[in-house]
Amino acid sequence: MIKKILKYALNIGLILVITLFTLNLIFKEQELPEIISDIKIADPRWIALGAAAAILFVAGESSIIHYMLRVLDQKTSFLRCLKYSFIGFFFCYITPSSTGGQPMQMYHMKKDKIKIGYSTLIMLLITIAYKSVLVLLALGFLIFNYNTVAAYAGDMKWLIVLGFVLNLSFIVLLLLVFIKPIWARALGIKTVDLLTKLHIMKRRNKEKYTEKLITICDTYAMGADYIKKNLWVVFNVFLITVVQRMCYFSITWIIYKAYGMSAASYINIVTIQIMIAIAVEMLPLPGAAGITEGCFLLAFSEIFTMERVKPALLISRGLNFYLILIIGAIVTFAASIINMKRERKKTKQ
Repeated sequence: MIKKILKYALNIGLILVITLFTLNLIFKEQELPEIISDIKIADPRWIALGAAAAILFVAGESSIIHYMLRVLDQKTSFLRCLKYSFIGFFFCYITPSSTGGQPMQMYHMKKDKIKIGYSTLIMLLITIAYKSVLVLLALGFLIFNYNTVAAYAGDMKWLIVLGFVLNLSFIVLLLLVFIKPIWARALGIKTVDLLTKLHIMKRRNKEKYTEKLITICDTYAMGADYIKKNLWVVFNVFLITVVQRMCYFSITWIIYKAYGMSAASYINIVTIQIMIAIAVEMLPLPGAAGITEGCFLLAFSEIFTMERVKPALLISRGLNFYLILIIGAIVTFAASIINMKRERKKTKQ
C-alpha cells in the first residue's frame, strides 16, 4: 500500500515538474502580472460554461456507470457513480497511458458491494466505447474536414499518425480478445515468455503476469458474450460516450468565445482538438503533460493569435485537466477516509 502511495505521489510530482518546466519555456519572456492580465481578459461567464463542460465530461462516464448498473439490476445513486468517475479520472491523469483509473474504480465499487464481475463488464464497455468513439470521431473529422487539419495541425502529422496506430492497435487487441479469446491468451503467454527471455520482465513475476493475463482474457470473453446478447445497451453506451467526448472537445471553442473571437468555426476548433487528443492520449506520460501543451500551441497559435494562445492554453489545461484532477483528488481522499472508517467499524463489531 505504501509503495503504491509513493508511486502515485511520484507521478503527481512528475506531472508538476513537467508542467512547470513547460510553462517556464512558454512564458519565459513574460512576467507573471502580464500573464494574469491576459487571463483576466477572458469573459468569466464563458469560463464558467467551460468548467461546466469539464464536469459534464466526467458526468458522462457516471451516466454510463449508472445506466449499466440499472441494466444489471444494481440500485446505486448517480452521486455514487459520479464518485467512481472522479476517482477514475484522478488515477488516469496521474498514471502513464491512463492505466490506473479503472482498477481503482473497480476497487471502490467492490467496497460499495458491487460485484467484481459487474464492475469489470462496465469498465470493459467504457474502455471500448471511449477509445472507439475517439478513433471514429478522429477519422470522421479528418476525412470531412481535412483542409482544416492540414492547415492547422499539419506540423504534428507524425504524432497524429502515431496516435491512430496506437489507438487502433489497442482496439484490434480488444477485438482479438473478444473474437478469439483462446488465440489472445496464447499470444499473451508467448509475449510474457519472450519478455522474460529478453530480461525485460523479471522471471519471478512471470507466473503472476501469466495468471493475470488469463484472468483478463476470460473476463473479456464473458464481456464479449454479454455484448453479443445486448447490442442495444452497447449502442446506448456509445451514444452517451459521443456526447461525453464532445463536451470535452468543446472546451477549447468555449475559451475561444471567452476572448470574444468568432473567425474560426466550432467545427474547425473541435476538429483540431480531436486531432490533439488522438495524438497524445496513448502516450506513456502521466496526464500527457508537456506534449499536450506543445500540441495546443502548435495547432492553435494562428486561430487564437500569438497574443491570446498562451493564456488560452492555461485556461484550457486548467479546465480540462487540473480542475478534474483537483476535484478527483478531493473525492478520492474523502472516499478513502470513509472506507477506512467502515473498516474500523467492522473490526470493532
